[in-house]
Amino acid sequence: MEELWKERDLSTEAHRAAFTALAREASLPSDDLAEALYGRSQLSAAWRPYPDTEDTLSALRMRGVPVAVVSNIGWDMRPVFRDHGVDHLVDAYFLSFEYGVKKPDPRIFQAACDKLGVAPDEALMVGDERVADSGAVALGCQVHLVDHLPVDRRPNALAAVLQLL
Repeated sequence: MEELWKERDLSTEAHRAAFTALAREASLPSDDLAEALYGRSQLSAAWRPYPDTEDTLSALRMRGVPVAVVSNIGWDMRPVFRDHGVDHLVDAYFLSFEYGVKKPDPRIFQAACDKLGVAPDEALMVGDERVADSGAVALGCQVHLVDHLPVDRRPNALAAVLQLL
């Protein structure tokens, strides 16, 4: 299971296999529940954006700052952004399962910079995972880490970004 977990974000199949295997390890009353839990994790209702997400992305849009989402994930999260009303504020998505590389590999950050037409030393990576986001540092991007806390405990997590630009 350890190897499966390490590779989970490189394909939709590996992601499903890792998370359902983990759920089954919890000795659920029914094997069907592992699949149900996995399906639930991909619903927009299961995700909550930071309270300042829309305001921050709107302010970046007004300033002409392009935005990309770079994420280690094994499924398409675009519908979540769309359902929360912020997809139109994102210029590009770089999802590990689509690129076959995951953070901290600098190639995924370079792909985002290339798509946005921004040199790495002009880019700001906002993340919450020091190790995974270190690939952006290796590439030469500035990195701003937000606290790894529940959404409701960081109401202004993203607004600080506007001060850095």
